[in-house]
Amino acid sequence: MSSQTVASLQASVKHLKHELATMQVSDQIPAASSSVTVADYLLERLHQLDVTTMFGLPGDFNLGFLDYVEDHPTIEWAGNCNELNSAYAADGYARVKERSIGVLLTTFGVGELSATNGIAGAFSEHVPVLHIVGVPSTTQQKNKPMLHHTLGDGRYDAYHQAAKNFAISHASLTDKATAAAEIDRVLTELVVQARPAYLMLPTDLVHEHISSKRLLTPLNTEPPENDAEIESFVLNEILSLVEKAERDVVILLDACAIRHGVREEAKAFAEKTRLPVFAAPMGKSAISEQYERYGGIYVGTISRPEVKAKVESAKLIITIGGIKSDFNTGNFTYEIPTTNIVELHSDHTKIQYAVYHGIGMKRLLPKLTEHLEAFKEESQKLTVPHFTLPVPEEADGAITHAWLWPRVGQFFKSGDVVVAETGTSSFGVLDVPLPEGAIFVSQILWGSIGWALGSTLGAAVAARDLGLNRTILFIGDGSIQLTVQELSVMMRMELKPIIFLLNNSGYTIERYLHGEKRKYNDIVNWNWTALLSTLGGIEGKSCQSYTVKNKTELSSLLDNTEFAKADKIQLVEMLMPQHDAPRALKVQAELSGKTNKYGAIGVN
Repeated sequence: MSSQTVASLQASVKHLKHELATMQVSDQIPAASSSVTVADYLLERLHQLDVTTMFGLPGDFNLGFLDYVEDHPTIEWAGNCNELNSAYAADGYARVKERSIGVLLTTFGVGELSATNGIAGAFSEHVPVLHIVGVPSTTQQKNKPMLHHTLGDGRYDAYHQAAKNFAISHASLTDKATAAAEIDRVLTELVVQARPAYLMLPTDLVHEHISSKRLLTPLNTEPPENDAEIESFVLNEILSLVEKAERDVVILLDACAIRHGVREEAKAFAEKTRLPVFAAPMGKSAISEQYERYGGIYVGTISRPEVKAKVESAKLIITIGGIKSDFNTGNFTYEIPTTNIVELHSDHTKIQYAVYHGIGMKRLLPKLTEHLEAFKEESQKLTVPHFTLPVPEEADGAITHAWLWPRVGQFFKSGDVVVAETGTSSFGVLDVPLPEGAIFVSQILWGSIGWALGSTLGAAVAARDLGLNRTILFIGDGSIQLTVQELSVMMRMELKPIIFLLNNSGYTIERYLHGEKRKYNDIVNWNWTALLSTLGGIEGKSCQSYTVKNKTELSSLLDNTEFAKADKIQLVEMLMPQHDAPRALKVQAELSGKTNKYGAIGVN
């Protein structure tokens, strides 16, 4: 039985338990019989999940629901410039606000399909995003008239069928009698499995009144219990491997440690066992990078030599929430025998070649910590590389990648949210030690260029909700052109991110992959410092723009206390050499180029 099958069965059991709980509440509290509209029911459930902002665009099939959203006392309507950007924003919101979810609202067909790329990225990277789609009335769906936004062939379910590929749960609301139960089911599965869900909301159901009794029963968003007997066996197997490894064990954290809510359990595991800790690129900031037992980023052959040596020489590696994608593993260059690996996942555990479905890490980790805590004095003797990145001395005044990333590392503060665009920026930030409480956000697996700016909108909203520090974006001149409109939404919402724009005249990661001097990797150079004022800001008052041409100018700006305060949205255009790139990106591009075989030998 696969992990997916087990998860589906567990979800069904959880749903039945929730239905039983709601029935018991109804019996115990007969007075809880007041009614609410379907729209208000959905919004109250979102409020219970601590959603404060809904992203998206108005369209004629969601306008009725939007009235309820705009009138809601705690949920703000963001109103994006296009649906793709709204999906990116919901993704960024969910990544930063880890105990909540991202939500976007689009309209039937033309709107929802525009958001699909963003939803697919959230699915790929285990990000809980609810996609609400305003759709034609139940009568229209039944009679199938040739409405606008349809394909003209009567297939009103075509978009729903497409959405199923990128949703862990989905529902087409058709009856007010089952609407509340379906909403609860979709939201529960979305949160527990940390992946997007899709909800069709017909125009005529929005205003229908239903019982509010179910709202008295909170959604059960905790992961299912592990089978006690199998879990005990798994713990003993892991303990046996630790003993066999003579306690020469390291921990490798990855993205799903964050997405599936085990950040605290992983921290306790590391601190109580004193085992050396490393992170994969997608797991950066899963644990404090100031923790004395943290050794840095492991990414196969791309790793720093001292990190590669330490991880690959360990006799046992315990991975937590691993995602073994190409850019997350140095193009699959982990040099670790399967016999030396224990993998902890949200819905299964893998020990060497054996897979134990239904044994999730949320329940398992605290018990494993208890078992291994006794070895902490021996674990403490294991050496850990010092994770640091000094600023190099360079005679040239040009802003190089080798100099830039350690230098901006000195600018970061505790609680900052650092967003890095796919490619140059995400590779550059990897080796920068982040301060205590800082959060790293990047889209390393899906890798949709332009994602970072839209995501920064959602991340900044979430950071404001949580009382975090500054939101700082690093993005290239090519990527920002895809999603630049959302700068206007940031200013309307009075968000104040700092945007570092890498102006290196085109698509750098593509140049390193193939076509270094090809025209298809060139872009038009915009008037970058006019962007904020063009999109609604008042330069010097609500926004501020800068251009820095060399190390001295950038260092001076980074040391400026007014700039560092981030009391308004700011954009910094950094002029950089066209053919320069971070060390890790160069190595990754070389590995990817060999795999992809872009053309005949000698053709570039």
